[in-house]
Amino acid sequence: MGGACSRRRDHQTVEADDRSGSSRSGRLSRSVSLRWPVKPPKALETLASTPHECKTAPTLLDICVREIVKNIGKHKSLARVPRDLIQLVLDELVRRQLLSPTTLELFSDCSLQDVLLPDYPGVEDSWLQVIGSQGESLLALDISSSTVTDEGLSFLESCTNLQSLILNACESIADEGLTSLSGLSNLTTLSLRSNNMITAAGMQNFTHLVSLKNLDLQRCPSIQGGFVYLKGLTTLEKLNVGWCIGVRNSDIKHLSGLVNLKELQISRSKVSDSGLASLTGLTKLRSLSMEGCQAVTSKGMESIGGLTGVWHLNVNSCFLHDSGFQKLEGLINLRTLNMGYNNVSNSGMGFLKGLTNLERLNLDSCKIGDHGIENVKGLVNLKMLDLSDTEIESAGLRFLTGLKNLESLNLSFTGGIADSGLRTIATITSLTSLNLDSKQITDTGLAALTGLTGLKTLDLFGARITDYGMACLRHFKKLQTLELCGGGITDAGVRSIKDLTSLTSLNLSQNMRLTDNSLQYLSGMKNLVSLNLANSRVTNAGLQHLRPLTNLTSLALQDCKVTLPAVERLQATYLPSLTVIRLP
Repeated sequence: MGGACSRRRDHQTVEADDRSGSSRSGRLSRSVSLRWPVKPPKALETLASTPHECKTAPTLLDICVREIVKNIGKHKSLARVPRDLIQLVLDELVRRQLLSPTTLELFSDCSLQDVLLPDYPGVEDSWLQVIGSQGESLLALDISSSTVTDEGLSFLESCTNLQSLILNACESIADEGLTSLSGLSNLTTLSLRSNNMITAAGMQNFTHLVSLKNLDLQRCPSIQGGFVYLKGLTTLEKLNVGWCIGVRNSDIKHLSGLVNLKELQISRSKVSDSGLASLTGLTKLRSLSMEGCQAVTSKGMESIGGLTGVWHLNVNSCFLHDSGFQKLEGLINLRTLNMGYNNVSNSGMGFLKGLTNLERLNLDSCKIGDHGIENVKGLVNLKMLDLSDTEIESAGLRFLTGLKNLESLNLSFTGGIADSGLRTIATITSLTSLNLDSKQITDTGLAALTGLTGLKTLDLFGARITDYGMACLRHFKKLQTLELCGGGITDAGVRSIKDLTSLTSLNLSQNMRLTDNSLQYLSGMKNLVSLNLANSRVTNAGLQHLRPLTNLTSLALQDCKVTLPAVERLQATYLPSLTVIRLP
């Protein structure tokens, strides 16, 4: 980060990452979740390594898994191990990063159901030969970020019951490899994100995937012209072609017959008004993201306004004017609306009054002030409101006091918000997340917030908080994330928060008067996963106080008197989960 109060505002985008399981097909059923951590914190390890820490006695299954993993090098094959046990053994080896070409070979013809290796080191074509030997038993495979090539995918042709296949960022897979997938007619989920090699010709193989429900081609820049091969996939419910900059109206028109489509992502494409008109028949559409589609005008928004069943709409950075948003007043079912970075003004905000079902509203960087935000006061179901970088003043916050369900409020970089406005915010006791990244906020404002005891996230990055204000933080016992980077904090201030043991993320960067004593006060925060002490006076000697923080995975110490060898010794001896280290 930069100076004490100069955090650069990045234009952030949110990309969907759906790896959830889909409806079942084929003879077999899923028994293991698709979500498995590659390397969790040490504290989450099983009985196999820390039996004395467990509160319950190990089951017979636990003991069997532990023994097999412990003696994995002594086995010649695991083919006779029962199916429910063999899956747990594989998952444990993956979790401990013990899977290698040698140990994987033991699983040949073992009827595994799930092989989930996203970002796992060393995965290549030879691994696919063993994985493919599972045949009809294999239901889910994730080898994202691997070096697998088209030849490797050919080993999956016998896995005809495969339901979920995730190949994100597999840069060596091209059109030829997709021919091996054409026979996998039971596939319901296919993800090929971030692939520069796949073209329209390769998409021809999708025509045989008649059970496909979820297709993710985000950041595949060469797929324009291939949408014609999606026309027959009438079971498709989710399609993500966001950030495919070549996609245009002629592609979108081929989606008009996908009547079961519920989620569509076309962000950063060249789609314009006529392309949006092709979507008017998709009556089951519930989520539409068209962020950054800057060729869209108010005429195109009229087509969107006719999709009255839509619940979630993202038009961030479309540079739409008031007239475009007025076309949305009929979307009374909307739950989420992201209209940040648009040219909407106070007079264009009236359409919000009728959207009483809204739960999440993003107005980031819109040119609105107090008169515009008045239209929000009747949205009593709102849970999240982003007003960052707007022109709202402290007086305008009075329109939020009736939002009794509001949980998250972002007022960062809203220059008109000062300490006086925080007294109004203090009345919204439902808040669990509050962002006040602003130089206008001081200890006085923070003191007014002490009644918000339900806060879990508090961002005061650029605020002018001193040790006096730090004492107010004792009231926020539930805090999990805290940012205090205004430069006015000393060791005494850190001492005030030493009992906030629920913290998992703490950013105290830019406070140049912090010393090793601060680390001593932080040593009791054993739930910390991320810690940032950049631009402080911390030294190698102070690192000893971090030894109890065994859950720590990220540590930032830029511009501190700390050396990499010292941190690596700490990592090797006490903090095995520490994987992200930021030093000068």
